[in-house]
Amino acid sequence: MAMTKSAPAGRSAIDWAGLGWMFLFFWYFSGVTQALLWASGTTGSTGSRQVLLASALWLVPLLLFPGRTRLLAGAIGAVLWLCSLSGFAYFLVYGQEFSQSVIFIMFESNVNEAAEYLGHYFAWWIVLALVAYGLGGWLLWRKVRPVYLPRRAALVASLLLFTASVGYQGVRQFFKHEEPLAALEDFEKRIEAASPWQLVIGYRQYLRQLSNMETLLASREQIPPLNNLVDAHAGQPSTLVLVIGESTNRQRLSLYGYPRQTTPNLDRLRGELQVFDNVVTPRPYTIEALQQVLTFADQENPDLYLTTPSLVSVMKQAGYKTYWITNQQTITKRNTMLTTFSKQADEQFYLNNNRDQNARQYDGTVLEPFARVLADDAPRKFVVVHLLGTHMRYQYRYPEEFERFTDRSGVPDSVTDDQLPTYNSYDNAVLYNDHVVSTLIERFRATDPNGFLLYLADHGEAVFDAPDPQVLGRNEAAPTGPMYTVPFILWNSPKWQAQQARDFSASLHRPYSSSHFIHTWADLAGLRFDAFDPSKSLVSAAFRKRPLLIGDPEQPKNLIDFSLIKPKKPVDPSSEFVQQEREAKERPL
Repeated sequence: MAMTKSAPAGRSAIDWAGLGWMFLFFWYFSGVTQALLWASGTTGSTGSRQVLLASALWLVPLLLFPGRTRLLAGAIGAVLWLCSLSGFAYFLVYGQEFSQSVIFIMFESNVNEAAEYLGHYFAWWIVLALVAYGLGGWLLWRKVRPVYLPRRAALVASLLLFTASVGYQGVRQFFKHEEPLAALEDFEKRIEAASPWQLVIGYRQYLRQLSNMETLLASREQIPPLNNLVDAHAGQPSTLVLVIGESTNRQRLSLYGYPRQTTPNLDRLRGELQVFDNVVTPRPYTIEALQQVLTFADQENPDLYLTTPSLVSVMKQAGYKTYWITNQQTITKRNTMLTTFSKQADEQFYLNNNRDQNARQYDGTVLEPFARVLADDAPRKFVVVHLLGTHMRYQYRYPEEFERFTDRSGVPDSVTDDQLPTYNSYDNAVLYNDHVVSTLIERFRATDPNGFLLYLADHGEAVFDAPDPQVLGRNEAAPTGPMYTVPFILWNSPKWQAQQARDFSASLHRPYSSSHFIHTWADLAGLRFDAFDPSKSLVSAAFRKRPLLIGDPEQPKNLIDFSLIKPKKPVDPSSEFVQQEREAKERPL
């Protein structure tokens, strides 16, 4: 018996097939892209789970007004289709997930840059895929039919669908947080993978973070330049490169004695490198660490990053053309400060526009723009290359061909069978990081430069390392050695070394905090100014040993010398990794 505008008398069976076609139609406009992202290994399954729930919301108006099912489905579907085109097309072109960072790049690019990118990535099959995508939506719309329920049943079903899709998470977050804005931000994270929220939330986040960044940039423009800056190499062509790693614990590098050969390329270059083996980071978090590494702030003066020039500004003042190449996320809430630093450079290359940090975005993507920068005819260049490095989750940090550590060979007995996959994936991530860093050095060396390349990580990472084999991640409240020990490696070109004739042997084992890095960089670059302190330079004859302060400088009483930290065996529930794991599990299935 065919359905009519009012359910026929005596008919009580629910048209489950009709409900299924409705749901499939609405799911299509978000689910296809998320399924492609998941199937390609670009992201995990979180987005797909979000889409399954969020898509159920659109069944509500169709159940409440069944007589207008086709009209409502068509109108809602048209909006979802239009909003989903950006995410679908972006995946086809770049193989990444659409985010607020993409919106930032779009508005930052001029017409010529946009045309260049379009010409580089455009292919006719993309047009065909977009046409097929639209056709698929139309075919599903033709399958949509009214589903009639008794009025009370329709109301109950609509309430349940609303609660399951958005209501429960919305109420839960607003009870969980005291601040409404914090509750809204957490709620947005639970639905932002679905159309149209991906575009709406992305644009709102873009506006919010852009405002924050513009405020920071405006304040930085008021910072006066360094007094009495003198450059020992003024007027000479030179290229200086700073490579910033991520979450890389030097204890897992064979270059530093780790038994597994995780850095075969750097090991091969060992004779050309200055390998400093006693450098620690002041803080185990990227933003907090780099606020000190890239400015004159330190653990005793943590707010100086707000009132003193950044390293980029110093190099511009010294007459260098400055570049920032980053594979980190661009304009997220956490990364706005880094984007502010990058915007001070003359040219930027933003390569990672994924919504989710846990996405396959390999650092090899920095090599092409690095080659372009090296080919730039500017006589004096300062280049920052910011890697995603070995950031959790480690299995997303390396392509399949670098998955070489898969068994227990070279693994401590303390590592359990459950821990082994994570332990191995971290070593594989270190192996790929070795490939990227060594390739940067080799390509730099091939240009016969007058300059140097320095690589250090922002912080380390504990991955079931001795003497605390149960600890995974980073937690400032329960510090362990691997969270703070970072690689610090210098490659000098023959030309630059000949000019300076420096002997680094006396400084390779000095205890040093990267919070004073700007003084070391200035010393290596031949810069002097009133704020320069040679006793804070790792490579200066005037170097003075200081306590390696770690901890939150906003709580000075909690600052401790790194040499005094004690092993912590339990996994602290507030650690960053545990929090991320918990959030992943709490996301609706």
